[in-house]
Amino acid sequence: MPSNLIRVLVVDDSAVIRGLISKALEQNPDIVVAGTAMNGECALSWMKAHPVDVVILDVEMPVMDGLTALQEIQKRFPDTPVIMASGLTSQGAETTVKALSLGAIGCVAKPQTSSAAESIRVLSQELVMMIKAVGPKRNSANSNQPETKKQIAPKFGIKTPDPQKKPLFSKNIKFYKQPEVIVIGTSTGGPKALAELLPQIPIDLPIPILIVQHMPPGFTEILAAHIQKDSGRVTVEARHNEPLESHKTYVAPGGSHLLIGENEGQKVTLISQEPPEHFCRPSVNPLFRSAAEHFGSATLAVMLTGMGEDGIEGSFDIARSGGTIIAQDEASSVVWGMPGAVVGSGLADKILPLKEIAAEIRSHCLVRA
Repeated sequence: MPSNLIRVLVVDDSAVIRGLISKALEQNPDIVVAGTAMNGECALSWMKAHPVDVVILDVEMPVMDGLTALQEIQKRFPDTPVIMASGLTSQGAETTVKALSLGAIGCVAKPQTSSAAESIRVLSQELVMMIKAVGPKRNSANSNQPETKKQIAPKFGIKTPDPQKKPLFSKNIKFYKQPEVIVIGTSTGGPKALAELLPQIPIDLPIPILIVQHMPPGFTEILAAHIQKDSGRVTVEARHNEPLESHKTYVAPGGSHLLIGENEGQKVTLISQEPPEHFCRPSVNPLFRSAAEHFGSATLAVMLTGMGEDGIEGSFDIARSGGTIIAQDEASSVVWGMPGAVVGSGLADKILPLKEIAAEIRSHCLVRA
């Protein structure tokens, strides 16, 4: 097997699903399905004997389920990224969100179409980019310890993000305006990052928080419940035309954009079915753009781990309006795509490890105009 291929293990108790995922992945010349397994126990045995770079793991399986298998993989092969594959059931979604909060780097929904060709197309579109983002470009012959933090360079005039580059819109701290809204964008690795970040933000912080996490429909309501449990702050899946409350956290619903609007002088959440941006719906861009429009320099934006460049255009809008942007640094990101694009374009006011972002948010929220 050529050493430059990304080796994937597909784990699912359904032979049909294993076959569909394998066919979807093998269409890409950079990826090889190195093996398949029908449950978590078989997967661990296989990994003990064979090198693997990325694991696609079913949520619900006999013998050893996906959540147990994930935790065992994290113990025995801590640098091997795991992507969860879930059916669109409430139980499957609940388990998947828990797995993501524990460190699975992403999730895909199992095929729902009766067309094998369409299933393969959808799976390929969702999985290939994620696998390439977290899988190593080159493998050593005897290594089962892939690099999990990859940089995706932005396309905005800077080939390589420069953490030392000053923001395009220079500000002095004494001119910062008291934030009136916090907007957060994230994707790959996001649920775990949110589980670490949000509990460090005071429950009584009188500022609404709005979050876009790339996730399929049916998963975001459960994500909101997990965030509320972790942070102690009232958290909901956002609804259309809902008044924006200062002590509340709102999560964009899977499959829909989340925006900030205004109705009779009251700031409200808006839900939109406008076309995807950067292949994403929800996309970070509509939320960031609308925050810049309605809150201007009182916007505090946070860009967390995620692949691709979603949110870069909205970040430009926030910067132009005088708002503040914090980007997660490369070392603490699962994938430094979205925050890397912000940094590489000179838009970040602060570039911080995940563990320091909450303190920075708290300090900004104490600043007075």
